[in-house]
Amino acid sequence: MQKCLKRSLTILLFICATKLKAQNDPLAKNLFINSDLQLSIDYWHIKQPDQKFHSDFKPYLSGTISKMADTSVPFTHYMIHNFFLSKTFNDAPEKINQWNFQVHPIIDVAGAYDMLDNKALREVIAGANIKLSGNNDFTFSGTAFGGNVTLPFYMDSAIKSRKIIPGLGQVYGDNSKGYQVFDYNGYASWSPLNNKIFNFQVGRDRHFIGDGYRSVLLSDLANPIPYFGINTNLWHFQYNVWYTAMNDVTGAKGVKANYQKKFATFHYLSWNILKQLNVGIFENVVWRGTDSNQVRSFDVNYLNPFIFYRPQEFSVGSPDNSFIGLNINSRISRTLKLYGQLGLDEFFLKEIRAHKGWWGNKQAWQLGLNYINAIHVKGLNVQMEYNEVRPYTYSHGIVAQNYAHYGMPLAHPLGANFREFLGIINYRKNRFQFSIKGTYALVGKDSLGTNSNMGQNIFLSYTTRPYEYGHTTTQGDKNQLMQSDIKFTYWVIPNINARFEVGYIQRSEKSDAGYKLEEPYIYFGFRTSFWNMYKD
Repeated sequence: MQKCLKRSLTILLFICATKLKAQNDPLAKNLFINSDLQLSIDYWHIKQPDQKFHSDFKPYLSGTISKMADTSVPFTHYMIHNFFLSKTFNDAPEKINQWNFQVHPIIDVAGAYDMLDNKALREVIAGANIKLSGNNDFTFSGTAFGGNVTLPFYMDSAIKSRKIIPGLGQVYGDNSKGYQVFDYNGYASWSPLNNKIFNFQVGRDRHFIGDGYRSVLLSDLANPIPYFGINTNLWHFQYNVWYTAMNDVTGAKGVKANYQKKFATFHYLSWNILKQLNVGIFENVVWRGTDSNQVRSFDVNYLNPFIFYRPQEFSVGSPDNSFIGLNINSRISRTLKLYGQLGLDEFFLKEIRAHKGWWGNKQAWQLGLNYINAIHVKGLNVQMEYNEVRPYTYSHGIVAQNYAHYGMPLAHPLGANFREFLGIINYRKNRFQFSIKGTYALVGKDSLGTNSNMGQNIFLSYTTRPYEYGHTTTQGDKNQLMQSDIKFTYWVIPNINARFEVGYIQRSEKSDAGYKLEEPYIYFGFRTSFWNMYKD
């Protein structure tokens, strides 16, 4: 009798524990797009691949990464299954209307010194991210922050005209008194009845496609974009479709009344052919909301989530801008992953075979490798990457239909007409990280004081090109960009990403036209922010 009672009690506790675990396993939560968090996920996925997890589409949905083992990461890190600073209401196992509320404070306080201008710099940003999850199948997340920042010369010279800072959005004021910052993003996400197949989202946020530091298909560089999206996971396939409303701010001079509305639809199909091999197919179309004859709304021709846009455009005689691409990654061993991308803005095989440098040969590609536990050292990560984009890629005859949002490229920050090499070395042990990042780029820009369009500036119409044939990558005024970033980080509270940072950036620029810049930059601070802020 006593044995039966113990056995019954054990079964009951197991059932209750299972239910309790289910009640604390949200499926509809997005993970932050963040390079340090990505490093942890790469360690897990390269070492212990899961054929149902797709590493190439971000933000990751919590329901697709539920199998990640935090213990497989050989350093202290932000836990994927994270309930830090959260409170669960109605959490008895037999209850079904259970809600979890979580807060992530945002505090970024940093100081720096620009040795070129002999000027002290600062960054003071505060805000919060809140998440409310209900019954595991619904999540609302919202982030808002504001503050004041001053920038080193090389960054200020690039953004002072458009007043848009990557990662911080539109800013106001100037660098002398500090740019005033305010931005927000968020989403509502629903996976009906706790299913792992369909997820529906509406929000204002960023997306990223690829396995690299950069992406030549879609990156998280530009401002958050309003969207409605559907994420479908079935067998070894993941299919994402999302519809967006964007803004073209070319020539608006910061006046919102002069912004032009534009729309875009994106499709991305990812297939894990093997645990070691993934192939993804990408396509999108961008069209302006206004033209000389009418005000357009969302075009119903692009609501179909299964069509290929290039044939659709030809069938309706559309002047809209479509872009297609391919993403591939392959795990070679338990420590090494290779990845690559190909983007096609135009594709005419006849012109490519002719080798005459036709302006419409607009392609982009990427090759890279990610090496974890390098040379048998736990916590040592080495990443190397090459990116190349031909002239006029991402641009359009109608500037409002270019591949950009809010004055920032949707893909690579250098626009087009460049070659870039970069390398990143990260060593993490316990709460410490030491990282070195080096970038070299050769960029072909327009010569100052001329009206020539050599294909680097995607905010110029490609109809202003000087000739039809003879175009080569890095044509025009060749600019050499070199940047090194050495950083030391200590995580105080990993589960809110609270860390101390100190680092040194050396920026060098040189052009054939005679421009030269050497700028050393020292920085230090305390941060809890959880998004990528690019300084290169």
